[in-house]
Amino acid sequence: MARLIRNSLMKALILIFFASVATATGDAPFIVAHKKASLTRLKSGSERVSVSIDIYNQGFSTAYDVSLLDDSWPQDMFDIVSGNTSRSWERLDAGGLLSHSFELEAKKQGMFYGAPAVITFRIPTKAALQEAYSTPILPLDVLAERPPEKKFDWVSFAWNNSNQCIIAIQYLFSFSKCY
Repeated sequence: MARLIRNSLMKALILIFFASVATATGDAPFIVAHKKASLTRLKSGSERVSVSIDIYNQGFSTAYDVSLLDDSWPQDMFDIVSGNTSRSWERLDAGGLLSHSFELEAKKQGMFYGAPAVITFRIPTKAALQEAYSTPILPLDVLAERPPEKKFDWVSFAWNNSNQCIIAIQYLFSFSKCY
């Protein structure tokens, strides 16, 4: 008899646990953010960093007062060329996507390790602001010494036995590594 009561009580507790987990997670926004950065070398020798951040709501309800702050770019290393490192939106619906981008110009040479961006949002059922973090970026080797890219290699003259000039042109496309 005691065993039957214990099994029934255990089943009831497990059922309550799964029901509470399902209602707790199933009704809230779930924010996922991806941060990307790429380097572009300009002809003037300077280098620009293009940053884009995509914010997804993978949850089942709307997130309100969504704010993005990416303050991991020190002013002594980078100047803002276009855009802003922060942005706000009124809402992010369930299953929705928000994107933000900005461009920086590098001032100093060296490795840069960027921190994740911070996203804050409000849930109507909770008084406190919620926080989410983006993925971090890979280390950037800013203003690194790189050999110039060769788009074409030209092979000039070759002489055959009858002293005729044969011009051979070869296009050797060398694709550089994308950053």
